[in-house]
Amino acid sequence: MLMRQGLMAAGLIVAGLAAALPAHAQADNYPNQPVTLVVPFQPGGGTDAVARTFAKVSAQYFPKGMVVLNKAGAGGAVGWKYVLNSKNDGHTLTVVTAEFVILPLLGLFDHTYKDYTPLVQLNADPAAIVVPVDSPYKTLEEFMAAARKSPAALNVGTSGTGSIYDVALSAFEVKSDTRFTHIPFPGSGPALLNLLGGQLDAVATSPAEASEYVRAGKLRLLVLMSDKRVPEFPDVPTAKEKGLDVAYGTWRGIAGPKGMPPATVAKLKEVFEKVAQDPQLISAIKAQNLGYVYADGDAFEKKMAAETADYAQVLKTLSIK
Repeated sequence: MLMRQGLMAAGLIVAGLAAALPAHAQADNYPNQPVTLVVPFQPGGGTDAVARTFAKVSAQYFPKGMVVLNKAGAGGAVGWKYVLNSKNDGHTLTVVTAEFVILPLLGLFDHTYKDYTPLVQLNADPAAIVVPVDSPYKTLEEFMAAARKSPAALNVGTSGTGSIYDVALSAFEVKSDTRFTHIPFPGSGPALLNLLGGQLDAVATSPAEASEYVRAGKLRLLVLMSDKRVPEFPDVPTAKEKGLDVAYGTWRGIAGPKGMPPATVAKLKEVFEKVAQDPQLISAIKAQNLGYVYADGDAFEKKMAAETADYAQVLKTLSIK
């Protein structure tokens, strides 16, 4: 009897050690397969560009590499939900954007940043309004005059209902006494392609996402919703210069689901700090006319908390539901 009890006790100790080993083993071996970076929008936009640059630079730190997976839909919610439904072992991460804090406030996403682990912020860009180069609206004043003359007659594309550009466009309408018909797309890339195809009058996006077409002489930036002009487009005025107190923009970063092993989170934050400050990443982001901003996971989480409170008030003021 005593021998049996002794064997049982020994078995419990061994079982306890076995249960403890996987966490340590995972920390030592992580990542033991390619890390998937989910982009919650279609290819072609600024978010996709940031993600692919980040994945390319990250590959040197991950022996199995990092692959990008586009999971578009519902303004980003489809991709973010996909990550929550994946194993929380650190092998499935996602790009998060300003919509990450906006959609829950609109009831369009049933999770918040609190269900995720913010890891690093990489970028910030202002919102802008862009039109075809052959548009009859050569200036912001002409564009606003047309909108006031025929409310809701102009079709303006956005990267989805509840997206930061949808909110920015709504704020612009309030401040400029205009009204447009918002046409949602699963990302700025598809919206810009429809603008080039003549299906839209304008698109609310970021200057970075439109830059390729602006520089090619196909699109024209009318206004930036920022506190100051951006170096890449010094001739484009800000809304504030035109007497409109509108300053909105997006940001992008990387997050994983809650519940990842602490050692894995620590390793990810350590690696991503190096990636975020890698000259190759910084130059690539700037080369795409994207605004580079670095914040570690803790600072990024505080930013999300602050913006959740701010946007709750903004959406209430603008009566956006």
